[in-house]
Amino acid sequence: MKIYTKTGDKATTALFTGKRVPKHHIRIESYGTLDELNSFLGLVRDQDIDAHSKQILANIQNKLFTVGAILATEPKKDNRLKIPRIHSEDIEALEREMDLMNEELPEMTHFILPGGHITVSYCHIARTVCRRGERMISYLHENEPVPETLLAYINRLSDYLFVLARKLSKDLQADEVKWIPEKMD
Repeated sequence: MKIYTKTGDKATTALFTGKRVPKHHIRIESYGTLDELNSFLGLVRDQDIDAHSKQILANIQNKLFTVGAILATEPKKDNRLKIPRIHSEDIEALEREMDLMNEELPEMTHFILPGGHITVSYCHIARTVCRRGERMISYLHENEPVPETLLAYINRLSDYLFVLARKLSKDLQADEVKWIPEKMD
């Protein structure tokens, strides 16, 4: 099988159902951003981090392919998808992971500047790409319905990535730099 098809040479691409849309269509931007996020999660997973976090990230990467497939399918034809969906249990799993990590972290009293260690920075980049994906999916949702569990999962995922960045800071003994606004004169 060749990787190139030449079908996108005129600035269109096919949805899962075969319908062709412009490559800048919000649906394409939505799942394309999640593809970017998935790549950053792979980068975080390739760092020297604990095995449990690596496994959770691998699970998330699989879920993101599910989300991408859902977004690549017209809502009226989503019965063609023969894959698992995003369920409330997936959201609850992220919440449980955050609760476990938070038990070991100091209380947060200020916003935190991203950085402190390259692994932590990669995690923060993934978090911001996740937020961008969420904004795009939200925009798509205004015009074409997106499953509520999908919206909630992506929202919770960005929260998870923030808490993971804090956990990695602790694990890697990196400083968390608090954002303290300058005082006005």
